[in-house]
Amino acid sequence: MKLKRQGNTNAIEVDRGACVVLFSYQTAVAVLVKGEGWYRTDQKYSVTTSRHINKWLDGVDAKTVSQAEIDRLAGE
Repeated sequence: MKLKRQGNTNAIEVDRGACVVLFSYQTAVAVLVKGEGWYRTDQKYSVTTSRHINKWLDGVDAKTVSQAEIDRLAGE
């Protein structure tokens, strides 16, 4: 597992091998499942967390799914 801070923020990217998970503060909010696609939470969080998600996805067409699905995909 590899951790990568996203700039000077409270967003951290975690590479878990089969997927890459974006955490904003301590919450998984978006996932890239390698070979499958990009996913983002439908849960409404703070403006800052929304900024973290949008910056990480950077124009990628991500499927919006429930927070429970993000947690499942992230292996939480």
